[in-house]
This record gives sequence, C-alpha cells and structure tokens, in this order.
Amino acid sequence: MRVFVAGGSGVMGRRLVPQLVAAGHQVTATTTNSAKLGLLAQLGAEGVVMDGLDAASVGETVAKAAPEVIVHQMTAIAPVHAGKPDFRHMDRWFAPTVRLRTEGTDHLLAAAEATGVTHFIAQGYASWNGIREGGWVKTEEDPLDPHTDSVARVGMAAILHVEEAVLRVDGTVLRYGAFYGPGASDDQVELIRKRQFPLVGASTGYSSWVHLDDAAGATVLAVEQRAKGVFNIVDDEPAPASEWLPYLATCAGAKRPMRVPAWLARLLAGDVAVTMMTEGRGFSNAKAKRELGWNLSYPSWRKGFKEGLT
Repeated sequence: MRVFVAGGSGVMGRRLVPQLVAAGHQVTATTTNSAKLGLLAQLGAEGVVMDGLDAASVGETVAKAAPEVIVHQMTAIAPVHAGKPDFRHMDRWFAPTVRLRTEGTDHLLAAAEATGVTHFIAQGYASWNGIREGGWVKTEEDPLDPHTDSVARVGMAAILHVEEAVLRVDGTVLRYGAFYGPGASDDQVELIRKRQFPLVGASTGYSSWVHLDDAAGATVLAVEQRAKGVFNIVDDEPAPASEWLPYLATCAGAKRPMRVPAWLARLLAGDVAVTMMTEGRGFSNAKAKRELGWNLSYPSWRKGFKEGLT
C-alpha cells in the first residue's frame, strides 16, 4: 500500500518506516527539518517537508503523495522541541504536542477526506493515565483519566481529541505505552543516573511500557489489517514504579533511586509526578494480541531495559 507517515523522522517514525518498507509498502514520510530528508531516504521512504500545523502544507503534501493510509505520528516531545521533562509545568512542556494532537490531527483528517483516504491511524497514549478507580490495569473499555485536577488536563484533553476525532471517521487509535528503545528514554536514564528521578512514597502507581520496535510492529499490523477502533499497544507487564524504576536504574548502572515522601515530591516536581508514581493505572494488551495477532519481541520491560542498557 501507499502509506503516508506524518512525523516519519521522529523517534517512533524512524523505527516504523523501515518495517513498513520491509513489508513491501511504498512510504512517504514527513519531517519539519529538510536536513532529515537524507535520513528518511536511507530508511527507504520518500521524505517530504511538511508543517503539521499549517493546513495548506498538510493538504498539499497529502494530495501529492496520494496515500491509501495515513499514519499520524506527529509529536514534539523530544527535548530539542519541548525542552527537558517538566512535570511541574506539564501544560507548557507539552504545548507543542498538544497543538499537533489537536490542530495537526484536524488538518490530517481534512486532507484525508479531501483526497479520499479511507484508513487513518493515529498515535494515542496509555502508560499511567488509566482512570484512577478500581483495579490497577485497564482495558480499552475503561476510560482514560482526564486529570482535570492538575496541569496534565490540557495534554489529556488533546489525547481525548485525537480519539474522538479519529473514531468518528472509523479510524484506528493505537494507545502506545511509554516508549523505550533507541533514542526514546535517554532523558529519563540521564535523570536516573544523576539521582534526580526518585521513588515517591510507596511508589504503588502503575505504568505500561512498550519497546519502539514492538510498537512499530503493531502499527504495521494495523495498517495491513485496516484495523478499526482503539488498541492498547503495551507490553505484557504493567508494573508499579517500585518495581520498574529500581530495575531501570540497575540496568543503567546507576545507584538505587532515592525515596522521597509524596508531600516533598509535590513541592519539587508537582502534582502530576506524584499522581503518576502513586496512583497511575497501567494497561492490558490482550485485545491487540488477540485481534491483531501481535507478538512482542520484548514482552516485558525487564528484558528490554536489560538488553538496551547493560
């Protein structure tokens, strides 16, 4: 198929494009930086420069590519775009990505309608943001937490916008867990090595992870099967911070993370960091494995962290 990957030069796109090409698809991949066109060519795609926040740029680029499938991977979370992670001011930290998940999504959907593209896949998020009630592991039937009580509410509203807009056109939302793998978690590892990523309270909050290559593999399946609906693209082992954070530190060759009380973490890092570490809900991948036939190379973050950092 002719596949259009918006955000093809990003951390996820750089793992996705080669898998699509290897599967025999013709890929057009976008970047905002012309210096990355050579990289996209090396990955096997036709690289094009596109501004996802400019409706005309999106419309013209999609029309020229004439794709059969659009895969929306546009974010601006990387430090080069958003700066260092800042949970205290998450609304400011995520502001560029919020625009891409709202305005950018709308521009891509409009271009899809104008050019007759019938299959649309978009990046969602499912790591620690399950609804904070009931059990610690959520399915696609459970709502995401809007976090209306914190600065995360703007980012969570943008994620909800993606889901509502894409599902209205019978598209697919892939709720990826927290990415790790080449280039995806370097900022977190750096903080851990500097002992600036502590355990908070009992650290009972759950998170879900997914290796970039497994996330890309699930995306290829969604493209080829023209899957519809919402899928949690996470590994087999949602886990509390009290388990994954010390293990990640060990794999990174760092000292065991310090432990700080919730009240102090709230002063230092804000409410979102405390919620994530103490109340977060992880996600189940049963639907994706069952309906997409998804098999993971890294079924647990334990294997992925160890192989990637030791």
